[in-house]
Amino acid sequence: MGCGKSTVGAALADKLGWNFTDLDEEIERMEGVSISEIFEAMGETEFRRIESDVLKINVKAVTRGKANVVALGGGTFQKQENIDLVTNHGVPIWLDCPLEMVERRIAGQTHRPLARDPEKFRALYEARRALYSQAEYRVEVSSDDPQSTVDQILALKLL
Repeated sequence: MGCGKSTVGAALADKLGWNFTDLDEEIERMEGVSISEIFEAMGETEFRRIESDVLKINVKAVTRGKANVVALGGGTFQKQENIDLVTNHGVPIWLDCPLEMVERRIAGQTHRPLARDPEKFRALYEARRALYSQAEYRVEVSSDDPQSTVDQILALKLL
C-alpha cells in the first residue's frame, strides 16, 4: 500500500507495450463499488475472496497469451493460493518501499480502509513484509520517480 505498484506497473506496461491491470481498480469495476464500501458492507474476508477470484481471471488471461503487468493489492499475498498463482504464472516483484515514504504518500487518504489507524498500519506494514519476501524478486524503491523503479525492474532482465 503506497509503494507505487499502480504507478510503476502502468509505466512498466507502457514501456513493454503490454496491458496493465490494477487489481483493486478491476475489483471496483467488477463489483460496482469502492474497496472501502466492500470492506464496510462485507468485511475483509469477503473482499479477499473477491480479490482471489479477480486475480484468477487475470491469470487466465495471461496463460492465454495476453501479456499483462498486474499491480496486486497490498494484501493479495496474504493467501497462499494467490502467491502460488502469481509465482506459477508470472514474475512476482516486491516493490520494497521504506515505511516513512509509504506513510508520507498515503497521509490524508481516506479510501484505504487498512491505513486509517497509523499504529495498526505500521503493524500491518511489518507483518506483510514476510509475505512480500516470498516474491521472486525484490526492488528497492528509493525515490518518488516511478521511472527509476521501472529501470530497476528492467535491469533484472526477466523478459
